[in-house]
Amino acid sequence: MTPVSSTTVQGNSGGGERNASGGATMASSPQQGQGQAQGGGGGGVCPAEQFWSLLDKADRRFARVRDLPLFGRQEPAEYGKAFRIYTQLWRMQQEHRHRLLDAGLRRWQVGEIAARIAHLYYSQYQRASDTALLSEAFVFYHAVLDRAYFLDDHLGASTKHLRFLARFLLVALILSRRAQTVPRLAGQIRSLLDESKKTLQEADYREWKHVVQEITRFLKADSPFMNKRPLRYSYAFDPPPETLPTIPPTVKKRGLLLSDAILCSYYHNEVKFTDLTLDTFRMLQCLEWEPCGSFAQNNGYSAHDESGQNHPNLLKDLRDAALPPNPLKTVLYRPSVPHFLKVLATKCEELPLNTMMLIYLSAAGEVGSSGLGPDTSERVVNSFSQFDISNTRAVTSKEDKEPCLWLGCREGEGSNCIYPCDMIPFTRRPLFLVIDSNISYAFKAVNSWG
Repeated sequence: MTPVSSTTVQGNSGGGERNASGGATMASSPQQGQGQAQGGGGGGVCPAEQFWSLLDKADRRFARVRDLPLFGRQEPAEYGKAFRIYTQLWRMQQEHRHRLLDAGLRRWQVGEIAARIAHLYYSQYQRASDTALLSEAFVFYHAVLDRAYFLDDHLGASTKHLRFLARFLLVALILSRRAQTVPRLAGQIRSLLDESKKTLQEADYREWKHVVQEITRFLKADSPFMNKRPLRYSYAFDPPPETLPTIPPTVKKRGLLLSDAILCSYYHNEVKFTDLTLDTFRMLQCLEWEPCGSFAQNNGYSAHDESGQNHPNLLKDLRDAALPPNPLKTVLYRPSVPHFLKVLATKCEELPLNTMMLIYLSAAGEVGSSGLGPDTSERVVNSFSQFDISNTRAVTSKEDKEPCLWLGCREGEGSNCIYPCDMIPFTRRPLFLVIDSNISYAFKAVNSWG
């Protein structure tokens, strides 16, 4: 049950909200794949007790969704349940705003409901890689920001406000809102942290100070790309998909579509914001289509080709239905070797027929004693026998070391390394390896395993 868009409804005098463009009312609830969720008011009086009970239940649902793994093609039922309950909450506060305010409802609580709906959309985007979901999150976050819900003074207001701004900043970065939204959010985070220095606990202040430093480093490193063409495929810069060269059916053995991707990074002191490093951030954008529908047009994107002619069909939806879906991307920040192999095995098992998976590994490498030579492929395949339980020969001696990628501290010896031979069990499925490391040559042996 995947939400794909939000509906716009007229709220009452207390709940009718305007969006960033100043026209339409704020999206009130996500649509489920099988229809809209039922409202929580039951069409009659909405007792405050019912709202508080539903809010407590929503908190538990949200915690369950937050702890779900972000990979796997089977969508957990918890997403649909969480969306339904937050839809009920949002409608109840719109229809009975005055009664709820009299019963103790605060503005920051309304903002938190909307912010959590946005976070649910973002979590869905992380699983489905559908930019429409990401744009829905942007709409909700932007509405909360414009209405200044979190400026309401209460216990823990600074922490909630900072968390909201950081999550919104991450969504704005992925959507390439670098011109206005990202600088605005970064400035608000810095200002709010300075104002909250006396109210935050020392440990919390140091943690958020580190977040601000991460934001500054990330934006400084990414600034040279602000005025260049987007990394995504863009109608404004690239030729139409139907004009791109294709491989004739008589030449290609089988048609393979890129359906999945694993983006993994592990470097010490790397440029990052939250769990998104600069290299995985750019790879993530390279694997998506540029928004080209009405949402993109309203946010500064062009829907014209090089001849200046307008494409009316591009203005109907966020993304042209004729474009293929984005590949399902799983971003792993500093995973352990067992976790990386678990995710890789799960995605390989669920990979559909006639599709392939891209694996992007960015990590420091160790050359090893085998070095680079014409027999690298043979060495890699032969090294697989070292993991046979019947082999009693020590594998930690210097002559047995092979080139590897470090996914952890170097004190852990081979337990923190990814060796080329670790990929052998997964070559039963079509793979596209991108190794961003000083020992990428060692993984060229994968070409001989297919």
